Formats: sequence, C-alpha cells, structure tokens
Amino acid sequence: MATKSKLSVVEVKRPSREEAEAAISTLIRWIGENPEREGLKETPRRVVKAFEEYFEGYNMKAEDILGRTFREDMGGYNDPVLIRNIEVESRCEHHMAPFIGFAHVAYIPDGRILGLSKLARIVDMYARRMQVQERLTSQIANALQQFVKPKGVAVLIEAEHFCMKIRGVRKDHSKTITTRYLGAYKKDAGLRADFLQKIKGT
Repeated sequence: MATKSKLSVVEVKRPSREEAEAAISTLIRWIGENPEREGLKETPRRVVKAFEEYFEGYNMKAEDILGRTFREDMGGYNDPVLIRNIEVESRCEHHMAPFIGFAHVAYIPDGRILGLSKLARIVDMYARRMQVQERLTSQIANALQQFVKPKGVAVLIEAEHFCMKIRGVRKDHSKTITTRYLGAYKKDAGLRADFLQKIKGT
C-alpha cells in the first residue's frame, strides 16, 4: 500500500511563538552575534512578526477569494480580461531569499466575470508562501480555472531572484520568466500572441 512521502502543511505541528523566537536567537548566535546586545534584543520578536506577514498566504483559501463571481449583462463582451504588472513578492523555498517581480494574468469570461481585485488577491495568496516561481505560476492559473471556469487562462510571471543576485552566481540583472496557459490560450497561438503583445503595451 502506498504511503505519503511528505507531510502536508496541515499535518505539520507548528511550534509556539516562543519557540520560533528562540530559533531566531539561535541563528543570531550561529553567525557570531550576541542576541542580548541592545540592537538585537527585539530582533527575534520582529522577525517572527515579519514572517507572519511574509507567509500569510497559508491562512488563506482560493475558494474564499474566487468563490464569488458575477453573472451580469456584459454588453456582449466576451474578450480577454487582462491585469498586467501585478506586483509579486515571494520567498524562494530553497534559500528563503525573496524573489520580486510582476505577474500578468488574463482570463476569457464564460458568462461570468470576477471582481478585478480578486486577480491581485489570488496572486498575493500564493506568493505569500514558500515558493518556486514555476509552481506559483501554475497555482494561480489552476485556481482561476477551477473556481471561475473561464474559457481560458493565461499567467506570466517575470521576477528577479535574490538567491541569484546576492549569493551564489551573483547575476544581478537576470530575470526568470514563467508562463502557464489553459483552455483557449493553450489551444490558440493567436490568443497567446495577443496576450504577450498586451503585456508589452502594444
């Protein structure tokens, strides 16, 4: 019988806030600093509080964000809806270094439309988790397809990864681009070309 090889997020026992702060103190000592000196006394508390903000996406659900759509008279509109330049700030799960950039998200309505802010919210929800850019791109597209059920979805993310900028290969100006196309966007090269042109503002 097959068994799960990995624990899911909900199965992991979360330590207390005090334990988390103690872990930060340990790291401070590990780098050779004194967590008791004045400038660092409050650092463990501040770091744990910051982590709550960085990773608040674990406390959100896609169905809560995308569960409400509107079946309204759109005046015959059935073309793509695109929001470009949605700011992305996430944390690489390999080094916990940030990666920062922009998401461009489009969908083709199939009788129902979504509040525009919801597209930015679903990007934020998945970005505020431990991530790799490839999975982040897929999660956004898959959630839109599942809960909004449009004719097609297109997601493109371009980001700079600080694990490449400030450590390792130290390539300061490199950008990573990932795409995910579903439905009509996957089948129609013309729609994909239109999406890419509109991202560029042409």
